Parts: sequence; structure tokens; C-alpha cells
Amino acid sequence: MQRSPLYTILFATAVSIVCAVVVSSAAVSLKERQEINSALEKQRNVLIAAGLLGNEEKVSPEEIENRFETIRGVVIDLETGEEAPDIDPRTFDQKREATDPTTSRAAPANPALVKRLPDHALVYLVRGRDGEIDMIILPVEGYGLWSTLYGFLALDADLETVRGITFYEHKETPGLGGEVDNPDWKAKWDGRKVFGDDGVPRIEVIKGQAGPAVEDPYRVDGLSGATLTSRGVTNLVQFWLGENGFGPLLQKLGSRAERRAA
Repeated sequence: MQRSPLYTILFATAVSIVCAVVVSSAAVSLKERQEINSALEKQRNVLIAAGLLGNEEKVSPEEIENRFETIRGVVIDLETGEEAPDIDPRTFDQKREATDPTTSRAAPANPALVKRLPDHALVYLVRGRDGEIDMIILPVEGYGLWSTLYGFLALDADLETVRGITFYEHKETPGLGGEVDNPDWKAKWDGRKVFGDDGVPRIEVIKGQAGPAVEDPYRVDGLSGATLTSRGVTNLVQFWLGENGFGPLLQKLGSRAERRAA
């Protein structure tokens, strides 16, 4: 049976509306679950950076939350390093703040290609039984070859020795730049030093192999066949450890010896 053009148009419109309603309903119903999963994935990566969870260790969401109880999230003013007590770290979204012109500022030109700096940042503190800071985990980001890499860098109580690094979001080439996810490569960061004697960030991913951390403290093995991603990791780590990143916070905290002497 031949249908009129009007019938065809109305039928197509009705189908489109029904499909749109179904898709929208699914998106709304799944949004909460997606947010929960995203938060759990971030917690998992913080734990990996802190060495409190193995890279290949499979644990339940409940176990992730249990292990995360030893870690305290703190929102800080990025410029001063002071805690922002009126901002709830459980709901704070640093990525969203960085893209909002009212809660961020343009970043100075930098090799990491960070475009905007949020007014606030969420860092994580691990305290020992004596109440002293045992570790600090810093969010880091910067451009590699194809994408912005988002991750966490964990520093020891001396605030200059790396305890771990991990990346939870990127689009680097699998098998090349994507090796930033390789547990063997990430393990090479443990024990490296991030600051030179002058206080300037010196840690870098080199082309080729670095020596042991004791003998070659400021260098990390390069990613084979991924020179630009390796350089990107160097740039982003150095940027966030510097004066425009977490430099003010680290200077405010000082070393463990300085904190005890204060």
C-alpha cells in the first residue's frame, strides 16, 4: 500500500521521538552508576599510585573503599597551597572546575600544554600511626602524543621521593605510548627523586635506559618507540611539581624533619 508523504514524515518523527526518549531515559538511569564507577576507578588508581593496591590485583568495590579509608582527600587553593575547608572533597570535580572560566585561570605557556589551571585541586594524604604525613598523592595531567594523560603521582614523606605513578585516562597508542599503563615501567619510578639541590623539578623520562634509582635518581627509562609520550610525561610531572602546580603546597608542607622541628 502506498503511503502519503505526510504519513511517512509523521511516522519517522514518532519513531525518532520514541528512540530519543528511550536513549535519554537510559542515560539518566545509568548516570548515577557511571559516576559511582568513575569515582571507584579514581580511588583504585590513587591506591595503585600509593602502593596500597597491586596493578593486577582484583578487588571488590567494597575492598577498594575499605583500603581507601587510610587516605584523606583534601581540596587546596592551588596558588597558596592552603586547604579550602568549605569545599567537600567527595563532590569536588577538578576537571570541571578547570574548564569553567569562573573557577579557573589561563595557564602560562608550558611544555605540558596545560591550558587552564583550576583555582582548587584535590590531593590525597596518607598519614602514619604517629599522625605525620606518610605520603601525598598529587593529580597530574598533560599532553602526550595523541591525548591528555590524567594520572596520579605519589611522593614519600620527604616530598621528593617517588613512591608510585599511574595514569587512569589517556588515548596514547597501545603498545607504544600506551605503555604508561605497563606495571613494569611504572615500577621503575619507585625511589626516584623529583627535585634537584636547587629545588627545581629534575625528574625526567629519558630516551633509552636509566640506571638504578640509587645511582641515577632523576631519570626513568623511556618508553620504547614513544619518544613524544615519554617527553609528555616528563613535561607534565615537572609542570605540576613546579610553581604553577603544587610547588606552593609542597613548600608549605616542607619535609618531615622541617614539620617536626616547627
